[in-house]
Amino acid sequence: MEKRFLIVGLGLLGGRYAMGLARAGFAVDGADTDPAAVAYALEKGYIRQGRCGDHADLAREADVVILALYPAAQLEWARTYGPVLKPGCLITDVAGVKRGIIEPVQQALGDTVEFIACHPMAGKEVSGIRNSHLVEFTPANFIITPTDRNTPEGIAFAKRLAAALGFAHVSVLTPEEHDRMIGYVSQLTHAIAVSLMCASDNGHLNEYTGDSFRDLTRIARINPTMWSELFLRNRDNLTAEIDQFTAALTQLRGYLEAGDAAGLEAMFRLSSQRRAAFDKKPEV
Repeated sequence: MEKRFLIVGLGLLGGRYAMGLARAGFAVDGADTDPAAVAYALEKGYIRQGRCGDHADLAREADVVILALYPAAQLEWARTYGPVLKPGCLITDVAGVKRGIIEPVQQALGDTVEFIACHPMAGKEVSGIRNSHLVEFTPANFIITPTDRNTPEGIAFAKRLAAALGFAHVSVLTPEEHDRMIGYVSQLTHAIAVSLMCASDNGHLNEYTGDSFRDLTRIARINPTMWSELFLRNRDNLTAEIDQFTAALTQLRGYLEAGDAAGLEAMFRLSSQRRAAFDKKPEV
């Protein structure tokens, strides 16, 4: 409780981190390039001090820094503010890809501080700190992606942070395992939703659709800058997942062309069986 937190990037997740930590009684400061985001965080009591632009003074005093930034911006931040961080400072993040980012950030920060990468799987189709209260951490998964430069203490800290924020389930994966997994469960699903919305230019679809189409395309309201970077940084995994999905869709199309009811029913039974695992309630 005596640690001083600095959250860099007061957007959707950064704002939710600030809100959660402040409500838990931690001392939280914040920085963002948007003065409106800083003003909102101060107004709501999410942060004690805020800076728009340069925040070397807050970085110098921080015991923990949370980088709620796009991946490339993390490296720029590490190069700019790494020299002012106090020895022993712990730094973590919320980025959706890990390979090609973690090690350069660790190298830029040096050996006197520790960067332990994490990924809260709790995004929304909306953005901005004003929507941060809509993010629910309790049902979400929290993933820690350490490298050989991380210490057991750093990993333990990340687990305590997840607990303090209310995450019920924490996993530890390598950066490579994380990016393979995220290519399927997150990036492919966004690619499918985007493709569905781009496949037809009928501007009146919203007048006819039911819950199934709305649910499937909810995440098609997408941040173009962030998701372009995430897709491109993980392009090898994502293209492999698109190929795998295309093969499954082609198989289903083949059953349709052949009038094969048994083949369709087998796919439907398999999908229902696998989807049921998501609806199981944890044992108390």
